[in-house]
Amino acid sequence: DPQQRLMLERGYTALHSAKYERRTLSGTLCGIFVGVSASEYGHLLAGSPAGGSVYSATSSTHSIVSGRLSYVLGLHGPCVSYDTACASALVACHAGVRALQLDECKTGLVAGVNMMLTPLVGTMFAVAGMTSPTGRSFTFDTRADGYARGEACGGVAVASADRMEALANVCGCAVRQDGRSASLTAPNGQAQQGVLCASLN
Repeated sequence: DPQQRLMLERGYTALHSAKYERRTLSGTLCGIFVGVSASEYGHLLAGSPAGGSVYSATSSTHSIVSGRLSYVLGLHGPCVSYDTACASALVACHAGVRALQLDECKTGLVAGVNMMLTPLVGTMFAVAGMTSPTGRSFTFDTRADGYARGEACGGVAVASADRMEALANVCGCAVRQDGRSASLTAPNGQAQQGVLCASLN
C-alpha cells in the first residue's frame, strides 16, 4: 500500500526532525500511533495478479501501516493503527498522549495517513449526499453542504515535557462517540460539545 511507504518516509522524517536517530531508537520503548481509515489498495490488489502473492496479506492491512515503522526501526513500544474514520489521527494522538502519561512508552510518533487510490468511495459518498457539490468544506457554517475529501500524510514526535524541547504542547484530549443522531454519519451537537468540554478540562 502506498500509505505504508509514505508513512515510513514521513514517520521517520518526523522522528529525525525531533533529533532521534535510527541507531538510538532501536530497542527503545518508542510508541507508534497511526490514524488510517482508507484501505483502497486492497480493492486494487484483489483484481490484479499480485493479489495471490504471499505479500498481499500484509500489503493492505491497517495494522501493518504502523507495524512497518516499528519493524524497520526496531521499536519495542506500543504500536497501533486506529480507524475511526475522519477522527483517526486525533484518536491516535489521544492514545499517544495517554501512553506517555501512563509511562507505557518514553517517546512516540503520532501520525495519520489517507490516500484516495480509486474513485469508488468518493462516488459512493457523493451519491449518498455526504460530499459537498462545490468541493468545499464550510465547517460550523450556514453554507455547509457536505464535506470535501482529501489526501494527506503527516506525523509529529511526542514525548513527556521533561524529555525533549517542545515546539507545541498538548493541553488536553478526549475521545467519545456521538451515540444516537439523525443518521450513522450525522453529528450529535450535544455529544460534540461534551467531548470539547472534556478535552478542555
